[in-house]
Amino acid sequence: MIKPRWMAPLIGVQLLFIATAPGVEAAQKVPLGLPPLPERATQAASPEKVALGKKLFEETRFSATRQVSCATCHDAGKAFTDSPLSVSEGIRQLKGTRNAPTVINAVYFETMFWDGRSPSLEDQALHPFVNPVEMGLKDHDPILAIVRKDADYARAFDQVFGKRGPAVTMAEVTDAIAAFERTIISGGSPFDCYYFGGEEDALTPAQKRGLKLFVNEGRCVSCHVIEQTQALFTDNRFHNVGVGITAIQQDVPALAVEFLKTRATLAEVDIQVLSDKRTSELGRLAVTRLFDDIGSFKTPTLRNIAVTAPYMHDGSLKTLRDVVVHYNNGGVTNEKDRVNDFLSGGIRPLHLTEAQIDDLVAFMESLTSPEYVQPAQL
Repeated sequence: MIKPRWMAPLIGVQLLFIATAPGVEAAQKVPLGLPPLPERATQAASPEKVALGKKLFEETRFSATRQVSCATCHDAGKAFTDSPLSVSEGIRQLKGTRNAPTVINAVYFETMFWDGRSPSLEDQALHPFVNPVEMGLKDHDPILAIVRKDADYARAFDQVFGKRGPAVTMAEVTDAIAAFERTIISGGSPFDCYYFGGEEDALTPAQKRGLKLFVNEGRCVSCHVIEQTQALFTDNRFHNVGVGITAIQQDVPALAVEFLKTRATLAEVDIQVLSDKRTSELGRLAVTRLFDDIGSFKTPTLRNIAVTAPYMHDGSLKTLRDVVVHYNNGGVTNEKDRVNDFLSGGIRPLHLTEAQIDDLVAFMESLTSPEYVQPAQL
């Protein structure tokens, strides 16, 4: 049910005294529609630490070719993705198997990566450096050599952590990167202004109809959660929605058994899922080793979704309309395709009309925060 204007909650302005890059206010407002930031985001995050983290995030010398950084796949100008690429490209244009998820609002995510194999932003930051199809280093030693010897980095690490030379480790490097990433938050979209701010004219009639469908017939809200005073548009859980694994479902039981026999460490899983598409399609199973998790991937946030195409873990659905059609078909991209044997419960045909599909897409376009609106959307 859509809340009437008079029921729209008044969201108090909350201040986050954390670091930001130079030129950005240190007291950061939590935008309309977002919950209070987790305690970890407000602790020990000085402006200097976040500025250092931003520099590390954008550092290309941390790759084997000295051409790729974290920002290569998480570009601020593309809502911290590498849209329009289906899957990310690392050194020497090597392609992985996964679409780059946005870093925006990652401070609220409970796990990182599509399969949740990292429990924190700090842990996540370790892996791309040494993945052969991402940044391609053999180990983290070249990074440590740079941050220990480069005069600017040496001063920054001394200022932020009180450490120099060998005392600087990857723990400090990833701590700073994570501190920067936790400042990348956005809300205040037209949806937020309407639903939480009581601005009746913030949404178009089509978007209002789409919101009703999102909550009711479309059942989108079951996973892309909207709460009374906030909306992350994710349940932070994992689901098999019929993407990717459908093409290899006859081979899945044998593939899963073969994978489980390897007893791969999570570091090895990181390499395997980005190097081999078939292994990638095992999804969350590669992490939990539970058959119930076959083909399951994390529910992505829908905030700023209209500017981060293509979609799904493998970037196989090119438009938001393609995504809605996939769910309208009951978890298959083509209506006559066989439904995947491991599909999560609750996914079934929606029987939406073409007009309703258009309205749902229009609603999702209302989730773009002002700072990420593209010229075509103005």
